[in-house]
This record gives sequence, structure tokens and C-alpha cells, in this order.
Amino acid sequence: MKIVITGASGQDGIFLIDKILRNTQAEIYCCTRNKNNFDFEKLKYLDSDYDIARIKLIEINFQEYEKVYKFFSDVRPDFIFNMMGPSSVNKFIEDPEKMKNITINGFNNITKSLISTKNFCNFYQASSSEMYGYESKKGFDEFSEFKPNTSYAEAKHYVHMKSIQLEEKYEWNIVSGIMFNHESEFRDSNFLIMKLINNVLEIKENKKIKIDLPSLNIARDWSYAKDICDGVFELTVNNFSGSYVIGSGVSTSIKDIASYIFNKINLDYEEFINVDINKLRGGEPMNVVSNPEKIKSDIGWETKLSIFEVVEKMYDYKLLKKG
Repeated sequence: MKIVITGASGQDGIFLIDKILRNTQAEIYCCTRNKNNFDFEKLKYLDSDYDIARIKLIEINFQEYEKVYKFFSDVRPDFIFNMMGPSSVNKFIEDPEKMKNITINGFNNITKSLISTKNFCNFYQASSSEMYGYESKKGFDEFSEFKPNTSYAEAKHYVHMKSIQLEEKYEWNIVSGIMFNHESEFRDSNFLIMKLINNVLEIKENKKIKIDLPSLNIARDWSYAKDICDGVFELTVNNFSGSYVIGSGVSTSIKDIASYIFNKINLDYEEFINVDINKLRGGEPMNVVSNPEKIKSDIGWETKLSIFEVVEKMYDYKLLKKG
């Protein structure tokens, strides 16, 4: 069995590799733009006894169709997890057209190659809750309307809708997973919670820091990336298709998370955080939460860790890395 993971060096890629190594004997083709970005130490942190010989690192630019076609023609995978693309909204703000092209062209080149080689293997497409673009008190499900209001959301929405079209046209097992916010010890430092943890550790070392945030009242549906990837894996390998909301069903405010992190060093977050509403993105919804009843009903999946338990893992990992 052969499994391809795009965006393999990101946190979701790491947890999918972990899941596949533990539960299958598959060869794993880990695709990344730069092999140097892949950190085997993160896998060793999860389990030092992996058979890493099953991991094949592939350096590939998914913007180049001929190379993409050759790769999929040669490998002919049984499963694909397409986790590729910039995961940060801020990167899209810096260069919206370039980032949109990476997401859209990459997806189109992959699916075009698979269609051309008549390989309609089980396919997972990572969609995003950013596609909704507004608040919903009852929680977003698979039937909620999309109102994308950023370049990131627009790119994700295009790929999401194209996935559904391809699934219907070719009777193809494509899962379009609408993933809500998820964090882990492997999250990049430019994301909010990890950034707050890094700031707190610097304050612990008596560094004078003032943290600027657009609002403390923004609330999101945060989960553990490992839990999310467990659901992604089960949907894909068990021949499901269609849209699935993947989240905890619980929203937590930045205020509550910041308070929890600062309490770890017995300090009051209000002394260090400056709220600047001018930094709030236009159209930013204050509260976003999932309604994951479909995935719970279909495969019995739900998140295991609360966001505060995830913060503990992130904090401990950062302490370990600091030595």
C-alpha cells in the first residue's frame, strides 16, 4: 500500500505519518517543497521505535504539472492526504495572489494528474472553517452557507467546491474535511497560542515584553491536531466521501487561553497584553464554533483533549526544546 501526504512537514503531516506508521504497513511518500523543512526529531518525540525506512521524502513543486504528473504516474498511490498550502491567513495578506495560486494550482495539478492516469484513489482534501466568514450561535455544519471574506478563505472555498464536483462527477471517494482551529506542540511560532507561550517563557526569564492583540474576546473552536488527524485518517481509509466538519464543538476565547498560560507563571495577563482594535481584521467573526455531529454519527469520532490540555503539551514541549 502506498500513501501520499502533501504538506508533510507541517504539524498535520507529522501526526498523519505517526498514525499511518502505527496502524498500517504502507510506504509513505512525504511531499514537501524543501526536504530540509522535514524534522524527523518531531517523529522521534512521538515514538522512537518507528520504522522510518517506510518514509520516502519527496521534494516536489506542485505548481509544475509535468513533474506532478510523472510523480503520480510512477507512484500510483492508494491514498492521498492533501494537506498542502499556506496554513496562515497572514501569509495570504502579504501576497494574496501568490498564496491563492499555490493552493489552487497545486490542487488542480494533483487531481488532473490522477484523472489522466485513471487513478481515482481515496483522497482527502484539507478545507478550512475560514470559509464560513461569519458567526453562528448553533455551530457550523456541512450545510451552513459559506461567505469567504479573505484570500485564504477564497482559495480554500474554491478547492472545497471543486473537490465536491469531482467526487460527484467521477463517483470518487474524496473527503472534503472542514477543519476548525487545531494546535499542537509542533505548531509554528507565528500562530497565536504558540506565540503567547513563547512570550510567557521570555517573561519568565525576566524579559520585558508587551503583547499586542486585536481583541481578547475572539473565540475559536480549538482542538488537538492529533485528534483532528485521527478523524481525517479514519474517514479517508474507510472509503467515506463528501464534506465533513471536523472540530470539537466548543469555542474558547483568547482571554481564557491567555489567562491560563500566564497563570502557569503566576502572573496576570492584563499586565502584559495590550488590546489594539485597529489590528482587528475587517470582517473578523468574534465567535466561530463547529457542529461535528455528522462525523460523530458516521465514525464515532470526537476530540479527546481540551484546548487547555493541548496548551499543557505545547508548553512542556517548548520547555524541553529550551533545555
